[in-house]
Amino acid sequence: MAGLLVLGVSGVSGVSGEAGAAARSGPGSGPGSGPEADVAYHGRVSLSQGRLRVWVVPQNEGPAALPNATLRVRLSAELADRQELAQGCARAGLREVVCETGALPLHGRGRHIGLLLELKEPVSEVVVRIDTWWNGGASDRDLSNNQHAVLALDTGDSYAF
Repeated sequence: MAGLLVLGVSGVSGVSGEAGAAARSGPGSGPGSGPEADVAYHGRVSLSQGRLRVWVVPQNEGPAALPNATLRVRLSAELADRQELAQGCARAGLREVVCETGALPLHGRGRHIGLLLELKEPVSEVVVRIDTWWNGGASDRDLSNNQHAVLALDTGDSYAF
């Protein structure tokens, strides 16, 4: 898979409220000030011997298209100091990575995001949280499909969300 990325997530606190506030924050983000979009993320994660694989497909169910958005991946374990991230992705902390989705057309998908993240130390399990970090001030009435928490065990098995 071209463009693998390693992601880090900080803590295991709940994402409800955090992602929605971040997605709607900033100038002009009040009700009716921006487009309305329903961003959703689907994908899978797997953990094997200190390596976390994350594959995400961002979607937009509308009613408006978005020129871009940024998804955030947070981990319950620290990332190794050096990571090779996919184009459009950046490390945002010890346990956090952010990636742009690219354009999200109405009833369409953004770019597929593949990450291969090296953990600082091998762990038996890791909680992976995926949410929207920025969406250009759009309102999103259904946050349930863009906020995910997945427990991945160090078995190499793939866990879907």
